[in-house]
Amino acid sequence: MKKGKKFDKKVQIIKDMANIIRGLSIDGVQKANSGHPGLPMGMADVAATLWTHFMRHNPKNPNWFNRDRFVLSGGHGSMLLYSLLHLTGYDLTIDDLKQFRQMGSRTAGHPELHETQGVETTTGPLGQGFANAVGMALAEKSLAARYNIEEYNVIDHLTYTFLGDGDMQEGISHEVASFAGHHKLGKLIAFFDSNSISIDGATSLSTSDDVEKRFKAYNWQVIRIDGHKPKQIAKAIWKAQQQTKKPSLIVCETIIGYGSPNKAGTHHVHGAPLGAEEVKLTKKFLGLPEENFFVSDEVSKYALKEVAKGSDREIAWSALFDEYAKENQKLAEELKQIIDGKITEQAFEALPKFEAGKTMATRSASGEVLNSIATHIPQLLGGSADLTPSNNTLPKSEQSFTLKNPKGRYLHFGIREFGMATLMNGLSLHGGVLPYGGTFFVFSDYMRNGIRMSALMGLQVIFVLTHDSIGLGEDGPTHQPIEQLASLQLMPNLCVIRPADANETSIAWKLALQNTNKPTALILTRQNLPILDYEKVKDTEKGAYILEEDAKYKITLLASGSEVEIAMNAKKLLNEKKIGVRVVSVPCVSIFDAQSENYKQSVLGNKKIPKIAIEAGATLGWHKYIAGNGIVMGIDTFGASAPYKELYEKFGLTAEQVVKNAEQLLSI
Repeated sequence: MKKGKKFDKKVQIIKDMANIIRGLSIDGVQKANSGHPGLPMGMADVAATLWTHFMRHNPKNPNWFNRDRFVLSGGHGSMLLYSLLHLTGYDLTIDDLKQFRQMGSRTAGHPELHETQGVETTTGPLGQGFANAVGMALAEKSLAARYNIEEYNVIDHLTYTFLGDGDMQEGISHEVASFAGHHKLGKLIAFFDSNSISIDGATSLSTSDDVEKRFKAYNWQVIRIDGHKPKQIAKAIWKAQQQTKKPSLIVCETIIGYGSPNKAGTHHVHGAPLGAEEVKLTKKFLGLPEENFFVSDEVSKYALKEVAKGSDREIAWSALFDEYAKENQKLAEELKQIIDGKITEQAFEALPKFEAGKTMATRSASGEVLNSIATHIPQLLGGSADLTPSNNTLPKSEQSFTLKNPKGRYLHFGIREFGMATLMNGLSLHGGVLPYGGTFFVFSDYMRNGIRMSALMGLQVIFVLTHDSIGLGEDGPTHQPIEQLASLQLMPNLCVIRPADANETSIAWKLALQNTNKPTALILTRQNLPILDYEKVKDTEKGAYILEEDAKYKITLLASGSEVEIAMNAKKLLNEKKIGVRVVSVPCVSIFDAQSENYKQSVLGNKKIPKIAIEAGATLGWHKYIAGNGIVMGIDTFGASAPYKELYEKFGLTAEQVVKNAEQLLSI
């Protein structure tokens, strides 16, 4: 970065670069006949100043670990980010910009993590990019506390994010802003594009918040500037960088669609092309030629020259890391391991095997797994949304992450379920961290879009969701999940596992540790369940397997989670009636459905043999396994408040009812 008079000399070229960004953005939207030109036009000055004078990044190696992170939370303004990436030397060409919003292009309507080099997170659902940025800053603070030694600050970078009025209105912004202020994430700098316009019109139609007072109350440093004046922008960033005890919010007073003579400052420029005539007028106002996708040689050279320093920064950091490694070999090796996302064999070997014949709730078994593996997985960083004793998410070896102890690896997310999910996404996106977080399963509804974004981006995030059914008992229907299991099973690229006992739970954690390109949801019981023989449940890894079967069985019982116990008890009763039974445990339908047809058929058996599926939740999804020859026993209504055994009786989920249904099927 350059300060004072040296920076003053760069003001004009920054303004020129900002206008080039505006021109590229309106051309991209116009050519696609779709998109959002308003945000890029309004925030171009801030973006040009930040990216060329303050961001520490290396376009030739976008994955350099100690780079500054940049998150465009309002992903609808994606042409701003694409223009920046192109101008600063990332692998994104003018031809890519011309393919904005087209099939197969690297310039999708909203930024997508794996489609475009330099995009740090998929954004679009407002507020979640902000939350991801908070998670990234949290990861930086945690890793720096644990791995930096004296003069060797090998983890030392900033996280920047652009926020709009829409981000601020979303409830999640309150959750994560509060979290960031409480934990004094001083290396987080947010820019608020304060243009007072949303799709419907002026934001005064729906809100009158004082954002500055709100963020000051959250313990943020707040700075207000004219977002179209590079000198003010630069001074604000310098000030924010110096404040290490608080995150900073730079309130940028901007004009949405800046440069458009007839639409600037109105909602008409928010989410629609300017139109051919207005594009011409805007380029004239900005001093740009009418040529489409124009980039001047001066701006191109300037932008590339400024960011060329990125390679030098990475080289210097690598040299520092080498020196660090010489003096701190063990720490350096561990840090390299977690940056690479590697989990040691010792961690997998530490997964417990539980003694058959005893009983244990699967939430308790999950806690025992964490106790066994936590010390072997240094990247493990997780917690609970204020339900630690119920979720069993605090390993005995770990301490809480606090202001006094940032080395702690246990996070108290507070009662912020949605915030927790999206913070975990940010932790995972940062790298060097394997996040997990717990709450009651029914509250996955609060988290749902965060879970969806985990799945969409293919992030290794582990959701520990306890109190999985009416089995939680007296808390009643507000806390009893019914439709949640089927709902999450519908989500692409999410591994949902509902284990039947402690040993299936241990294997479920193994699968979660192996799922490096998708999130995992562990669905766990409050009530105790019989522990099954580990050798019998090893095929949990296949999603479904034959737990027990009689020779010449006449009926197949399929179940997941706590209802496997019901199936096993029903088998005993049916055996007393000389009826042979096959019992199939189905802990994970997505894994099972991905198996070979031969394996699936071997588990489900002869189609002529009737089947009964048993699950304390919505019946949706089970009918494909029944194939028209059987009964699905589930719950398609809300629950009730009562001791859990009485609830299973009330809803007909008993071994005795299974027997009645089996006899009915066999008599047909």
